Amino acid sequence: MVDRYAADVLSTDWRAPKNGRAVPAPAELGAVVEDAQSDFVGEIVAVDRQLNTVTLEDRRMKRRVFELGPGFLLDGKPVILTAPVPRAAAACGPKRTASGSIAVEGAKARVARQSRIFVEGRHDAELVEKVWGDDLRIEGVVVEYLGGVDDLADHLKDFKPGPERRVGVLVDHLVRGSKESRIADAIVRGPNGKNVKILGHPFIDIWQAVKPDRLGLKAWPQIPRSIEWKKGICQHLGWPHRDQADIARAWKHILSKVRTYDDLEPALLGRVEELIDFVTVG
Repeated sequence: MVDRYAADVLSTDWRAPKNGRAVPAPAELGAVVEDAQSDFVGEIVAVDRQLNTVTLEDRRMKRRVFELGPGFLLDGKPVILTAPVPRAAAACGPKRTASGSIAVEGAKARVARQSRIFVEGRHDAELVEKVWGDDLRIEGVVVEYLGGVDDLADHLKDFKPGPERRVGVLVDHLVRGSKESRIADAIVRGPNGKNVKILGHPFIDIWQAVKPDRLGLKAWPQIPRSIEWKKGICQHLGWPHRDQADIARAWKHILSKVRTYDDLEPALLGRVEELIDFVTVG
């Protein structure tokens, strides 16, 4: 006779989910997973560490982007998808800098010149550093960001440009008739004009200076003026865009696609090179 009450019902974890508890699993390319909330099933075709996202493609070739983390099923078991550990890259000394200049092995940074290059924002400064950083250190040029071109005249007043303290300024969206162009024209006509060179690019934001095909795009999306541009870009591309942290991760993703000058639009390249020449004369 079977004793139905012999086993202790409290000796096991009665709260454990039916399919088991979720365990961490690397989001390996080619693995097929299911998003438990939407029931979307697809093969992992892309993982982005900066955006903290995974892209799934179903059997109809439809793709969807999800945030890495809990909420997925792998072989019917709940998992917490994590970014796979990147393989170590082979050590190899570059023969050229990211800007295309010949690399000077073992060169020390020059003592900073008095001259400066001003850019509008943090993202502009990070992009210039990534591509031209080696050259700027050799030349002793410091790049500073303004936080916007509206206060440029005040910054120049404090800096006091002169023949040995030249200032090059890189401005976003410097097109005829824009607010930026009016500010630039007023400064050039002012007392500091001969020691200040203001150049710009036509892009709404420095993000657009990155060639779109580096991100798998045919062109940068057109965002209505009623929508904040960077959030609109992230939303259009299916990237997280809830707060500034999401925007920062989006920029890190974009910046990660830039390795050399060839990843940038020519409309930016020439402007930066001209500013470097201007502040290093003499």
